[in-house]
Amino acid sequence: MISQVREEVFFTDGRIIVQGKLHTRGKRKRADYILYYQPNKPIAIIEAKDNNHAIGDGMQQALEYSDILDIPFVFTSNGDGFVFHDKTATKEKLVKEIGLDDFPAPSELWERYLEYKGIKEPQQRHIVEQEYYFEADGKTPRYYQQNAVNRTVESIAKGQNRILLVMATGTGKTFTAFSIIWRLRKSKKFKRILFLADRNALITQTKNNDFKPFGNDIMNIVKNRKIDKSYQIFFALYQGLTGNEEIKN
Repeated sequence: MISQVREEVFFTDGRIIVQGKLHTRGKRKRADYILYYQPNKPIAIIEAKDNNHAIGDGMQQALEYSDILDIPFVFTSNGDGFVFHDKTATKEKLVKEIGLDDFPAPSELWERYLEYKGIKEPQQRHIVEQEYYFEADGKTPRYYQQNAVNRTVESIAKGQNRILLVMATGTGKTFTAFSIIWRLRKSKKFKRILFLADRNALITQTKNNDFKPFGNDIMNIVKNRKIDKSYQIFFALYQGLTGNEEIKN
């Protein structure tokens, strides 16, 4: 069972510090509490202190973490109440103090989030609310992959059809692509999805690793081979797409 509240969440490994031939890691960043609407969809961050602190202590750190994690709702508490910083606020106060019994429900925060993101139509919500692939004790996205996936899916839901993600070597581009495709496929937004690579070894590696949950639902497009349009996900080499046959919606 996945809880909607995670406590003491370490979301970075710490910056690598190099001195000559030696290296070490800096302090890991840790949020006291993160509230999720669904797994991998964070909605609020809470910085908690004991009641020897003021109710708003820790707000600057919480705001820094919320920027990194792309979270719009920030709370601080000393156990006597909350200070609520609402980045989505337009008509209400940006910052206000609320009682312990006035903490908003996840569903209320989610509705505010969707309005803030401009996601209004039922079909848009249907796409955005598709869940990530989940396997107990399985691989989960890092915070920057999560940000990339959520932002991409939200942009596609709103009709944007050209999106460029730039990620460095070793940051998990293939896993990020898998997570995006998984959610879009569940939403039935597209009839077919094409994944391109420049080497056969990369296609094989992708099918056997990050894309393994798709099982036999993937077809390799090979030059001069008839395309079976009953598949939804296609793999191909850039160099192989030189024939006359096209995949049409």
